[in-house]
Amino acid sequence: MDPKKYKDVVYKIIGAAMEVHNELNWGLLEAVYNEALHLELLDQGIKSEREQALACYYKHHKLEKHYQMDLVVGDIIIELKSVAEQNSSHRAQLFNYMRLTKKPIGLLINFGQECLQGERYAYFEDTNECVLLDKNMNPVYG
Repeated sequence: MDPKKYKDVVYKIIGAAMEVHNELNWGLLEAVYNEALHLELLDQGIKSEREQALACYYKHHKLEKHYQMDLVVGDIIIELKSVAEQNSSHRAQLFNYMRLTKKPIGLLINFGQECLQGERYAYFEDTNECVLLDKNMNPVYG
């Protein structure tokens, strides 16, 4: 899997998030940003699915409980936050979604600070690892 093939769509998604941040500013509820980003993506001709349910299983039994991904654009999962500071639990949530769905790209976008924060990750199924990507979609190791 080559993360660079997603560079253009990731750039458009981040641009849409920046537009939402510029319009609404920072510190509102995550649900507000979720709906606004979904609408902005649609306005830009990018189809996205909101609050997509992700089934969970235990020993081949489907559980009643499920995860709910904020936004999905094709093979890209977008996890939204509106927090003072991103932490490892936010990343772990995104990584779990990526591993469960096998989707290769994940974005963690935080509207909770004066400047929009965004992190890009790739999931490599062969190693079951999620790796930070730079703005050019190159893996960052170390």
